[in-house]
Amino acid sequence: MTTTTHAIAAPSPGAALSPTTIERRDLRPDDVLIDIAYAGICHSDIHQVKEDWGSAIFPMVPGHEIAGVVAAVGSDVTKYQVGDRVGVGCMVDSCGECEYCLAGTEQFCVKGNIQTYNGVGFDGENTYGGYSRQIVVKDGFVCRIPEGIGLDVAAPLLCAGITTYSPLNRWGAGPGKKVAVVGLGGLGHMAVKIAVAMGAEVTVLSQSLKKQEDGLKLGAKDYFATGDASTFKALRGRFDLILNTVSATLPVDSYLGMLRVGGAMVNVGAPGEPLSYNAFSLLGGNKVLAGSMIGGIAETQEMLDFCAEHGIGAEIETISADQVNVAYDRVENSDVRYRFVIDAATIGA
Repeated sequence: MTTTTHAIAAPSPGAALSPTTIERRDLRPDDVLIDIAYAGICHSDIHQVKEDWGSAIFPMVPGHEIAGVVAAVGSDVTKYQVGDRVGVGCMVDSCGECEYCLAGTEQFCVKGNIQTYNGVGFDGENTYGGYSRQIVVKDGFVCRIPEGIGLDVAAPLLCAGITTYSPLNRWGAGPGKKVAVVGLGGLGHMAVKIAVAMGAEVTVLSQSLKKQEDGLKLGAKDYFATGDASTFKALRGRFDLILNTVSATLPVDSYLGMLRVGGAMVNVGAPGEPLSYNAFSLLGGNKVLAGSMIGGIAETQEMLDFCAEHGIGAEIETISADQVNVAYDRVENSDVRYRFVIDAATIGA
């Protein structure tokens, strides 16, 4: 048995998104049915609709930044009840048995985590994401959204929030640490907010000073333009941690030069072209060049609790379902400050 719900889908690669209906499975004993309130638009949604990252499944209902309210629960669910405020991020299942799942890092499941959309579940059914009115998700992949964060500003935390919180947490952003955030976009603005709340001294590194006022309002102490070659000289040896949020090729050696001895540059952006660097840029200062990918469910819940405690939400522009294609164009033109969020009540209305 299944339930029909309204959604927005891309019927084929690169096609405009349009209204449709999809089937959601009836509740299994460990399932949660969520009435979606808001769904964030992540740049990765656009990449997957366009098949930039390889062959994809169509029709595609994107969306892995989901915030809503529990509408029903399966017979074995005890953690959630009807009316609870909840969120769903980038994955909706994993094997639950491998070393990574048992360690709470389900994103590295050896059988492959099941993506919230453009994936195939262990039951062989295609997954459809948050650009819809309802979603059914296994209870272990649902997070609680604490009171104190609006569901609209909480939705982007399920991807942009955890993507930046996880490396900041792992690499020790905190009091006495100097952190640089490369790029002030959907990811970068969250990185600034979270690093500041952790107690770090934050500097934004952006191609120009166009968003300098925004960066300082978000809590950054300094803001420098990387389009000015003198920036790299002025900031040499300054930072304990550089978090690179941009999906563009960068002069990695120049950025590594801004690290202190033992510092780390962590990439969460995913450029289409390979990054290159000179090994001596690392060897000369015991430096680290690393990557980071979202976080497990436990860490995602930790991030949501942290954001609630510090009053952190995304900076958003709320749109209706009929504005999604325009929003996609604006994201690609960097014309959003800083995350579009779809009001799910307008889907199928």
